[in-house]
Amino acid sequence: MNVKTLISTVVLSTALFASNAYAVNVSDAWARASAGKAKAGGAFMTLTNTSSHDSVVVSASSDVAKRTELHTHIMVDGVMHMRQVKGGIKVPAGKTVMLAPGGLHVMFLGLHAPLKEGTTFDLTLTFDSGRSTTTQVKVMSVSAMKGMGKMDHGDMGKMDHGDMGKMDHGDMGGMGKKPSGH
Repeated sequence: MNVKTLISTVVLSTALFASNAYAVNVSDAWARASAGKAKAGGAFMTLTNTSSHDSVVVSASSDVAKRTELHTHIMVDGVMHMRQVKGGIKVPAGKTVMLAPGGLHVMFLGLHAPLKEGTTFDLTLTFDSGRSTTTQVKVMSVSAMKGMGKMDHGDMGKMDHGDMGKMDHGDMGGMGKKPSGH
């Protein structure tokens, strides 16, 4: 084997290894259609890490909103709080992570237009490896509640969206207002 062939083989092998080293498949991406004049929305999906290396989704981007963030819900003293995920969403090697209502999700803040049922839009996820993947998100009906059947929705007025109140939400159709009595 000559030097040129050896170098080409090493480069090709390295490229093939690197392309499979952090393989996370994105499937079943969906978002709920916007209600009224809502300026916020969320996307949900399944992330499957087919590699032998842990991977972390460090950011998300989309043209549908001013800001796109990784979020989760946490329960504190009986009140559900929505928070931006610090450090990203870990997808362990060989595991599947569900982004679903009431848990991890991609949050859209400052929607440019309502998310309309039956449409699709692109969402790009960027990983700690520096790689990005773009997937199509299908907008489902407002009543799409995949995975929410297990969540107690008792008093939704108690949901705290953390620092979201510091952002200019424009006209959210009353969604940014706390219900009376709180």
